[in-house]
Amino acid sequence: MNFRYMTSRVPSPYAERLGEIAHQLGMELQSQMPLSRYTAARIGGPAEFLIEVNSSSKLAQLMPLIWENEIPYTLLGGGSNVLISDEGLVGLVIINRARGRSRVRFDLSGHPALVWADAGVNLAHLARQAAEQGLSGLEWACGIPGTLGGAIVNNAGAFDGDMAGSLVMVTILHRKWETNQFRAVQEQWTVEEMEYRYRSSRLKQNAIQAIVLSALLRLERRDSTEIKVKMEDFAQRRKKTQPPGASLGSMFKNPPGDFAGRLIDAAGLKGLTIGGAMISPLHANFFINLGNATAKDVWQLIQAARQAVAAKFGIDLELEIQPLGNFAEPSTPSVIQSSLEVQNE
Repeated sequence: MNFRYMTSRVPSPYAERLGEIAHQLGMELQSQMPLSRYTAARIGGPAEFLIEVNSSSKLAQLMPLIWENEIPYTLLGGGSNVLISDEGLVGLVIINRARGRSRVRFDLSGHPALVWADAGVNLAHLARQAAEQGLSGLEWACGIPGTLGGAIVNNAGAFDGDMAGSLVMVTILHRKWETNQFRAVQEQWTVEEMEYRYRSSRLKQNAIQAIVLSALLRLERRDSTEIKVKMEDFAQRRKKTQPPGASLGSMFKNPPGDFAGRLIDAAGLKGLTIGGAMISPLHANFFINLGNATAKDVWQLIQAARQAVAAKFGIDLELEIQPLGNFAEPSTPSVIQSSLEVQNE
């Protein structure tokens, strides 16, 4: 399987137009910003241009102008499930982060209770806020570092819970062809319209140009102490089974009836290190940045794991993370082969 994300070099007029857009909206436009500081794995080359937004309303103002001017863009939330190439990303990188309690609203008047939140809200923080309100349904998210928007697109989940189980409605901004021109249209999609599957959704398939602005979730009333005990139990289970440090999260989707981590472990790859990246000795579906890992290091570990599992079990592991930037399919380097030979002796 070859992932290759290609974007042509941005013509110079984009820089001038982006400057005008940023000035018009009162936003700061930055250039050549290292994306490693915006990803959980602390890996990634520079963004040609970068803008941070702190609310869905700001994002809704920005995106129509980006679409209108045909400016290549990448939207990032918490950066917890992306691998950005060492070359970085051309065009505009938009960091979607909503800070402050004003980006979350609880409605406790009905059954179930409802919560509205901006897409840029930190998911783990939202789970803790819900617990304080005595609302259950997001306990599984207490240790996930990404944003609500990213979780909605990816149908994030853990401990038998996921976004599909809580989502009522998602507000998206959709670039649609209407009356002989493209228009940015706000729409509300139900959970059924999201077409959720395991770690996937209609939006993740990139069939349409659309972004998540906000979401409405349903949660159940429970004793706040009981909820916090459950969250602490999940936190302890994560601590025992998932490695600390900078990583991308789960690297591969679990194949039907099995676990990616078990397969990689059984293929003898726990602890395999290339450059500054290592397949965790604690959980083989986590690839760790030892401090100076490059995207190339991680990409070569990905290929090593896929090749070894395919050879031993006939299973083609599917990535859960998303590669962004230029990734060519590397040949298996000799360091991988020699490491496999040592571990399989």
